Amino acid sequence: MKSLIFELRQVVHSRLAVGAIVLLALLSALSVWTGLQAVSQQRAALERIAASHAQDYAAIAAKQLKGGKAEAGSVGYYLPHLTVNPPSPLAFVAIGQRDLQPQALRVRLLGLHAQLYDSEAINPELAMPGRFDFAFVLVFLAPLFVIALMHDLVSSEREAGRLRLLVSLPARAADTWRRRVGLRYGLVWLAALLPVACGALVAGAGLLGLASIALVATLYLAFWFGLASWVAARARTSSSSAAILLACLVGLTMILPTLADAAIARLSPVSKGVELALAQRQAVHSGWDIPKPETFAKFFQTHPEWKDTAPVEGRFHWKWYYAMHQAGDQAVAEDVAQYRASMAARESWTARVGLLLASVNVQVLLHRLADTDLAAQLAYQERIAAYHTQLRNFFYPYLFDEQPFTQADLAKLPVYEGGVSEGTLPLGQLLALGLLAAVIMLVGLRKLRT
Repeated sequence: MKSLIFELRQVVHSRLAVGAIVLLALLSALSVWTGLQAVSQQRAALERIAASHAQDYAAIAAKQLKGGKAEAGSVGYYLPHLTVNPPSPLAFVAIGQRDLQPQALRVRLLGLHAQLYDSEAINPELAMPGRFDFAFVLVFLAPLFVIALMHDLVSSEREAGRLRLLVSLPARAADTWRRRVGLRYGLVWLAALLPVACGALVAGAGLLGLASIALVATLYLAFWFGLASWVAARARTSSSSAAILLACLVGLTMILPTLADAAIARLSPVSKGVELALAQRQAVHSGWDIPKPETFAKFFQTHPEWKDTAPVEGRFHWKWYYAMHQAGDQAVAEDVAQYRASMAARESWTARVGLLLASVNVQVLLHRLADTDLAAQLAYQERIAAYHTQLRNFFYPYLFDEQPFTQADLAKLPVYEGGVSEGTLPLGQLLALGLLAAVIMLVGLRKLRT
């Protein structure tokens, strides 16, 4: 205990060490505050959208059902239905896709894919740098402070002429180095995670989620402290140690992930969602020139329960119009499946890269825990598709049996039930990070001992 107190005094007397720890705590606190502000703004925006939608919905419903009843096709055409994707309690830790993809979408009874993918919009100002959140601080900035505290761990003793004396002391030299590394590790850990704990308390996040975030940060910091220990033991001077560690930082957090991303982009090319929306619209527009029996034949392939209804006579009928939109969705269904499979493949390849690169792995883990990754966005789209199917199944009896739509029927409309979802910790990714951190830390401490 006395040795630990002595080492703590040594750290406190170092302006560089104290300044680094305080600055890391401030940056972590700033990132947490920024994340909480971003999430708060998103929630406020969703509330404003919901309020505006309620007014529009009431006005359109009153206009369509002015006489107490209306054609179901007209109600389905004009009446919008709101879907939202609210942030999880841990979203402030890693904003991820929530800055890039829409979090609310109003859908009508028309073709789904034209509505779903036409809303795909990426803010170019945010796509490259990303948000200043805790994930950014942990992955890119925390290693800098590890370097500041560890680069001269051994070389400073050598340059001051105390290394031989230190090694010759009765206490084992390895215990001295472990105490020094452990003390610095604990201080960095506290500086980085105490603001996150406060942010989780404010956001109402559960203890399990906070513990998962802390576990990921613990392993990632262990990786960098292990690497810094290995370099500090091998480097002859403090400057060379710092240069080597900075090169490792640039390579492991910037160069290699960028190369991996380029390789994944070539391996799994993905078309733009807007192209799917355009293809669906073209299929629907061409349906005006296709004989109605052909359109119904395509529709009855997936909805055979309506094939015995009365045929359409005349230029226009609502059930033919919606069958045309359904046929348009079916025309691009294979392209949509391929698009989603390509997106999922990119996510899978990124996770595989994370098995080797700790920086990528940490981002995968944090965004999954915060439920802000691509998988969360795809899941939101799946919920929209399921809800749109409910709407279609609700309206089709009115359309094909030619029943009037009344005020009482309006109250029976399906309601979107997508709530706040929470991410889960991918055990495979976590085990890979833990194994990598343990190996690097053991090698680093062993090198210090020798």
